[in-house]
Amino acid sequence: MTLLSEVMKKSKKPSLLLTFSATGLLIGGGFTAYWWLNQGHLFARNLPVGANIIPQDAVFTVSLTTDSSQWQKLQQFGNQENRTELEKNLQQLRDRYLTSRGYDFQKDIQPWVGEQVTVAVLSSEATKPASPSKPVATDTITSNVEESMVVVLPIKDQQKAQTILGQTVKGSKWQERNFQGVIVRESTEQNGEKFSAAVLENKYVVITDNPKATDRAIAAYQTKTTLASSAGYTNNLSRIGTSQPFAQFYVNVPYSARIAAASPNRRLPAQVLTQLQNNQGLAGTINVESQGIRLKGISWLNPTSQRTLTANNGTKEMANRLPSETLMMLSGTNLRSLWIDYASTSQGNPLAPVTPEQLRSNVKSLTNLDLDQDLLSWMGGEFAVAVIPGNVNQTDFQPGLVFMIKTSDRPRAELALKQLDEVIATQYQLQVQTEKVADKSLVNWVVPAGGKIASHGWLDNNVAFLAFGTPVNNKIIPQPINNLASNPQFQKVVPTVNQSVNSQFFLDVEKSSQNFPLFTIFPKQQALLSATRSLGITSSISDSRTSEYEVFWELKRE
Repeated sequence: MTLLSEVMKKSKKPSLLLTFSATGLLIGGGFTAYWWLNQGHLFARNLPVGANIIPQDAVFTVSLTTDSSQWQKLQQFGNQENRTELEKNLQQLRDRYLTSRGYDFQKDIQPWVGEQVTVAVLSSEATKPASPSKPVATDTITSNVEESMVVVLPIKDQQKAQTILGQTVKGSKWQERNFQGVIVRESTEQNGEKFSAAVLENKYVVITDNPKATDRAIAAYQTKTTLASSAGYTNNLSRIGTSQPFAQFYVNVPYSARIAAASPNRRLPAQVLTQLQNNQGLAGTINVESQGIRLKGISWLNPTSQRTLTANNGTKEMANRLPSETLMMLSGTNLRSLWIDYASTSQGNPLAPVTPEQLRSNVKSLTNLDLDQDLLSWMGGEFAVAVIPGNVNQTDFQPGLVFMIKTSDRPRAELALKQLDEVIATQYQLQVQTEKVADKSLVNWVVPAGGKIASHGWLDNNVAFLAFGTPVNNKIIPQPINNLASNPQFQKVVPTVNQSVNSQFFLDVEKSSQNFPLFTIFPKQQALLSATRSLGITSSISDSRTSEYEVFWELKRE
């Protein structure tokens, strides 16, 4: 048996799950896999290697570096616990693909492999998406979705590749067949599973865990029906490409949605699945820098969808209104528009964190106000939600939550706030008091013998604020000179996709995790948080069909 077939030899389901797991952690944190990349030029226009081989209907692809120096740079971050976890994952990958079969990556693959390797997941025809303009019935989607894995290894040194690939392993049985002029070598395991390997024009080694996937890749390569020629793929990935990326990934949204809909435990409603068909792709490029990991992403709509994006870019003001010590900020350009988009995609979606119906009902029962008519109707401007420390006493850390909104209809906003005051006074029996801070008139909600629990007022003629928890009014009034926008850490981690952005997110992970627990999202989260200083995200709507994102994850060095 040849080297490459031995590398791909595996138990089908566990290996596929391992690949997904390692890839997901790589994208989320960059601390879970020891993959491969090298220096040099990439495939045309910064496209990942294999983009001219992987079929258009691939569900997911990830291209990774073979350059050990980039992984050494990554391993400089974090602490011993992080590195131990990384090494554990690497050992699992090495044991499954190489060590258990007597091979070593640096000795047997590194000498001939090119600058990137690409792993792609193909799905069966059962997940082929319908037209975005047509509703989708989830009960017609089979739950027996079979994914196949395709690995593309570019050949950098043909002579070394031929020498190593010609080696055989005792006890191996191979058969050869010809598919459209390409010799395909296949191995059948004792459990009936088949593994295939083919060389395309002495440039690429293609390995799959399914003979049909091998044929699909060869046919796509010859007929040029690959990712590189699919709608929007080349243009959009070129916009975020770099010359020496650590990793690149692509998600085919319609196919991924169909797979999610096929899950027996989490079936998506038909209307949600139909909405997801409007989206075509999500892609990203990951780079390891001196102070952390940077991800540049892009998403685009299906060219046949009726949905379009509105370029409400312009977020830039709110970070200037918050103090430098702000722990968290989420800002955007148009809260009303954001709500409309969320409501349209979350209607009846069991996976939505909060359903529109539930939120409307809660607001009505708590405040007697209509969320859409009384509140969001005047919230069409720039907004921000922020967490601000009320003091620096580490033994009694109590932050304040601040909401700011820019409105073009102040009279309507004042009416809503007045109605809210009446509900607070009559329904909750709190005292509604006014005070002056600097030259601003504020309204406080006061618990008798308990002090202020919330405040609201106007920062200028069209920016209203509501603050809850520990009083932080003196930190935003007057407008702080040492503001969040001037904070060096904020400037470092909150990227600017361009001069006009749609939303920004900032989290001082180090200080936040020291003072109050963050939501648990994934296992062993605390170990990852301990290696993180801060996180920044920026998004921008490029045109009516494209959105761009940039993430910077600042990491500690031990």
